[in-house]
Amino acid sequence: MLKPKVLIVNDHPASLLALESLLTRTAEENGFDMVTAQSGEEALRHVLHQQFAVILLDVSMPGMDGFETAEIIHSHPRSASVPIIFVTAHYADEMNRLKGYQKGAVDYLFIPVIPQILQNKVLVFVELAKKNLQLQYQTEQLEELNRDLQVQQMRNLKKINAALETEIIERRQAEERAHGLATRDALTGLLNRRSLVEHLEEAIARASRQKKGLAVLFLDMDHFKTINDTLGHDVGDELLIQVAKRISGAVRGSDIVARLGGDEFVVLMESLLSYQDAAVVAKKIVQANTPPCTIGVHSLKTSVSIGISLFPQDGDTVQTLMKNADLAMYHAKQQSRGSVQFFHEELNRRLLERIQLEQEMQHALERKEFELYYQPKVDILSGQVAGVEALLRWHHPRLELISGADFIPAAADSGQLVTIGEWVINAACEQARRWRDNEPGLGKLPIAINIAIPQVHGELPGAIRRTLHKYGIPSPSLQLEITESLLIRDLEMATSVLREISESGISIAIDDFGTGYSSLSVLKALPIDILKIDQSFIRDLGKTTSDTAIVAAIINMARALALRVVAEGVETKEQLAILRSLGCDEFQGFYFGQPLPADALAQQLLQTKPAHESFGG
Repeated sequence: MLKPKVLIVNDHPASLLALESLLTRTAEENGFDMVTAQSGEEALRHVLHQQFAVILLDVSMPGMDGFETAEIIHSHPRSASVPIIFVTAHYADEMNRLKGYQKGAVDYLFIPVIPQILQNKVLVFVELAKKNLQLQYQTEQLEELNRDLQVQQMRNLKKINAALETEIIERRQAEERAHGLATRDALTGLLNRRSLVEHLEEAIARASRQKKGLAVLFLDMDHFKTINDTLGHDVGDELLIQVAKRISGAVRGSDIVARLGGDEFVVLMESLLSYQDAAVVAKKIVQANTPPCTIGVHSLKTSVSIGISLFPQDGDTVQTLMKNADLAMYHAKQQSRGSVQFFHEELNRRLLERIQLEQEMQHALERKEFELYYQPKVDILSGQVAGVEALLRWHHPRLELISGADFIPAAADSGQLVTIGEWVINAACEQARRWRDNEPGLGKLPIAINIAIPQVHGELPGAIRRTLHKYGIPSPSLQLEITESLLIRDLEMATSVLREISESGISIAIDDFGTGYSSLSVLKALPIDILKIDQSFIRDLGKTTSDTAIVAAIINMARALALRVVAEGVETKEQLAILRSLGCDEFQGFYFGQPLPADALAQQLLQTKPAHESFGG
């Protein structure tokens, strides 16, 4: 019986040799041959005379590229069903991946290729080819036997026909499995983008005829890129598989689940009686993805954000429904991770508003529209104000006063965050100088400023030293607050920059602690002085035992690492009492005071009783 063959096409001899070498042992152990070609034209000559289990096709080749080669291969009846896996050194963008799938590709491989993934994907099609060859051989043998038996004894004809029919059914099943591989995502087994588009086109046509509704749910995993970049693609792939199973288990039996690629999924729901049907399924999907996923030694907390578009009110074409569901998903992420958002025209208005905001922001500095507000941080035991946090505000000429939380994401997207961050450092140091000159009590308080990811680079320590020197204030007058996501994004770079800053005498705090993925080993390695517990854990303190246990664990861990702990978002006397009993060092929140301009804060603190008297210390 013939061996299956794998065709490897690449115009670079070194890449061709590398791919062939990665598959040599697999070929020997699993009984298949490899054929190589260094151009699309050479590949076509091979395809005209040989059958292949799968073709590994380089996308970028001189002359005839991979897309053109794939189109010609699939235009010929002899090779129309041969699976093609594109191999490329560049991660394809959405349009190029869609183009590849339209040309008949079943999957992509990205260089550098992970050997196990390459071998496993090739073996899927090799094993399928083996079964087809075996079935073909068995069918031929049975047909010959059938002819002999017809001559010898007609009475066995019924039995022989039954055996032949069984073999034919198995072959058809094998062909159906091959078709399934062409329409399925190779990693998760879900429908791929190409198949989803076909199903959605048919669903729209049915819904139009039957006057029924349908919904498109666009899902995106939160923090997946961070996990994938930090723990590796193998862990990322396994996480995708587990999330795909959770999504499939949460939907209705009639719903269609597809993976678009990366960490994006789509659920197609037909025959909706109400938009609430989509909301119920979306909520189940979010709940199903709330528990951590266990992968090896890692317990990974992830979530999915979901955008929903409805037919016919949000669109009557595949492109419009997908685009609007994607836009709704984007706004779901902006609200909070793991949330659900229906599309409506207001989202388009917000998008235009964001674009306008980015344009107006370009002139905010020169027009002196930014101002720092300050919120006190209070020592829980003594009741004395221990420091202040500088919070950015924008006196917008059209929208009045805007909180930093409402425009900082737009600043980051438009590339203006570094410039604004430099202004914040300068303004905070300038205010510290004023307080030292005019309000000696306030002048001794350290000012904490928030540092965003784009600001953390090799030039940051020097820029801070120059600003401190410019205003003649000591390093302890300044504190920096960073988020856990910064540590995960580039731990080595962050450690180097933060250590240099810390050695100059500036305290460093981790902001919103408990919402990211930093481990104990990461905290030990970094020059951290303070942990700030995220307000999401403080909000229900005393109402749920889980939040109290989490806060107690963070405080105990911080104490073991000799770190001070600040609780954010304290709003009630009860919350403060619990924090005091757990040994928390400081707090900030509306219970003591909201953020105020510098002069207003100074006036308030001078008129306020000692803090411990005001909250019963």
